[in-house]
Amino acid sequence: MSTTPAVPAGLPALPQHPDVDHWRPAVRADIDDIVALCRAMDPFDNPHRVTSRDEIADQFDHAWIDMAADSLLAIAADGTLVAYAMVVLSPSRDVSVYSYVFGGVHPAWRERGIGRVLLAWSLERSKQQLASVETGAPASSRAYVDERNPGAARLLERFGFGVARYFTIMERDLSAPIDEIDVPDGVRLEAYHPDVAERTREARNDSFRDHWGSLETVPAMWAQFVGGSHFRDDLSVVAIDDDGRVVGFTLAEVDEDSWSAQGFTSAYIALVGTVRDWRGRRLAPALLATALRRIQAAGLERATLEVDTASPTGALGLYERQGFVATTRDLAYVRER
Repeated sequence: MSTTPAVPAGLPALPQHPDVDHWRPAVRADIDDIVALCRAMDPFDNPHRVTSRDEIADQFDHAWIDMAADSLLAIAADGTLVAYAMVVLSPSRDVSVYSYVFGGVHPAWRERGIGRVLLAWSLERSKQQLASVETGAPASSRAYVDERNPGAARLLERFGFGVARYFTIMERDLSAPIDEIDVPDGVRLEAYHPDVAERTREARNDSFRDHWGSLETVPAMWAQFVGGSHFRDDLSVVAIDDDGRVVGFTLAEVDEDSWSAQGFTSAYIALVGTVRDWRGRRLAPALLATALRRIQAAGLERATLEVDTASPTGALGLYERQGFVATTRDLAYVRER
């Protein structure tokens, strides 16, 4: 555990709790302790995954996160890290402004009220973040909860959050046949490569403009995503039209740390999209089938993804027709400013 860093002025008052010796922001030296804490929480809070070290370490490299102001650790008298919080203001702020609340308490330290005082601090920090943006755009605090974690859901509801959307987690068994789907005329499919990074980002922003809760992915966020240790160029597919424009994509990640919790090897299809002027031409099914064959050829057992149950694009039906089966759901909680 690192030495205590200074807490910047102007932040919410630190929580008070008899079981917590002191509170402080996170620093890089805490990464391994935060990972250990998250992995202790995962079976209760995110049973289908295991937090990776890269996932936590990357948070310290995001230009839009100020760890000194946006994170908080709860330390017991013996130096044990028992809880943490992180409050992240999205760097895209033109259409809407979102402040995301993350965190949790070690299972052995729950039912003592630590989570309640930590969430209260997080929401005060979230209010400060939202107030700092003067675009006049709608603003809200947001959090995501696995439906198998009713305790976290009750706590959020106690603080004025409500369920705004349901996201279904789906799996596709790759031992089953994959349909051959013709690629539409005027477009070619190829593996993602860095030369199309910016064109793919533009396609992502166009295709997700009418999706609930979606904001523009700014270049810094995109670079973190496609440059991340889990991103797999070879399992990702882009559709390029005759003018060289990226008009569709499926982008995949592989997180080997989560295989033990899942009970199978897999690739996670993080993004599937088609620009709006290419919708209705069966480009998305062709992209998805191509991606599934690539994942299958890599020797992985399943493909997984997450879909907005009420997506206006009919994505849920697309995935069901491609052999995906619903497993569980994440609940999107929102508290308007």
